[in-house]
Amino acid sequence: MIGLGYVGLPLAMEIAGAGFHVIGIDLDGDKIATLKQRKSYILDVPEKTITRAMESGSFTPTSDFTVLADADTVSICVPTPLSKSRDPDISFILAATAEIRKHLRPGQLIVLESTTYPGTTNELILPELESAGLRVGEDFFLAFSPERIDPGNASFNTHNTPKIVGGITDRCTEMARLFYSQFIERVIPVSSTKCAEMVKLLENTFRSVNIGMVNEMALMCDLLGVDIYEVIDAAATKPFGFIPFYPGPGLGGHCIPIDPHYLAWKLKALNFQARFIGLASEINGMMPSVVTTLVGEGLNRFSKSIRDSKVFILGVAYKKNVSDCRESPALDIMRLLSDKGAILSYNDPLVPSLRLNGEVMKSVDVTAASVESQDCVVILTDHGIYDFRKIVGAAKLVIDTRNATKDLAEFKDKIIKLGAGNKVRSGAHDDGEHADDEVNPAIH
Repeated sequence: MIGLGYVGLPLAMEIAGAGFHVIGIDLDGDKIATLKQRKSYILDVPEKTITRAMESGSFTPTSDFTVLADADTVSICVPTPLSKSRDPDISFILAATAEIRKHLRPGQLIVLESTTYPGTTNELILPELESAGLRVGEDFFLAFSPERIDPGNASFNTHNTPKIVGGITDRCTEMARLFYSQFIERVIPVSSTKCAEMVKLLENTFRSVNIGMVNEMALMCDLLGVDIYEVIDAAATKPFGFIPFYPGPGLGGHCIPIDPHYLAWKLKALNFQARFIGLASEINGMMPSVVTTLVGEGLNRFSKSIRDSKVFILGVAYKKNVSDCRESPALDIMRLLSDKGAILSYNDPLVPSLRLNGEVMKSVDVTAASVESQDCVVILTDHGIYDFRKIVGAAKLVIDTRNATKDLAEFKDKIIKLGAGNKVRSGAHDDGEHADDEVNPAIH
């Protein structure tokens, strides 16, 4: 298992639990040291699972790539971020492939799980591995199987989430299907690696586009004086043709904000413009600015500006009940508020510290006193541990971006909820500043 992050470590534990010996490779020495101490750095992987795998000898963490020579299968689960120019960064995949080539031997199955653009497995990994003198489908086997991890999901995990596999050849597909079927409930073969790569991009582009649409609907509802959540709940009573999506402060995590750009980048080279992807990205990307405007509108009720106001952020992880801050919209919102002069503090029980504008901030305990002392509380991540009734009761003003206060009608006079008919002015900011058209284009 190359890469022991949110994808690789849960997968490694699932394979080890099925009776295989798993060698986990990661260049992060802190991760290797943590695992050797029988500790976990991922919430979805209990420490008892790590301990059991280590004590039974079924899992060995290391940073030494020479162990690849002993492996029958190699899974690549490395990061695939975007560059500053929003182009795919597949350097981690290429580096892993180079290491695999050094130790490639007949009979090995190589599977790429990292999200990437359609064609990566066939166009980049295959030529590198075949340059070792072995033939794909005969001497070694190569496939793509998209990861489908949903951190914090209590219902679906690695074992019971159906697995897509697509190989370079039919034999490659069958070898991958056989491998995954040892520890995954249902394995679904597709015709090619490119098809399997496209499956993952469709799944997350579907989510990105629909979240973008409902975020725009939330802005419409604010202007029209309608509660978007009531609208969604009513629409969801239709037993066909509708899937509920909910608005929020923006997109975060390692998949939805990033994956559609892989597809758009690939298609741009084919002179095709992925317009839905671009529009969804534009709308989702402006939500932090929308939330900042809500904060300014709320403080205006007390004749305050954002500058010098005490603003308390609740939750900085990108989603509920996880500790991952990658691409979290909370960080963008905090930067915007800081730039406008807010006195910021935050609480997140799963993120004890973070770096903002080059400085380290530490999570502040949520107490009646800490909440009462703030001019505004902004709910950005609705962790299950929060007692929102007590928090809202102690607060002067609450900006709710997650519908966390839906059952607190008695406090409605102090709550401003995203998409609940607040009629936020398109250009209104905290102190009379006007929003740039490119920041809030869909509010006008």
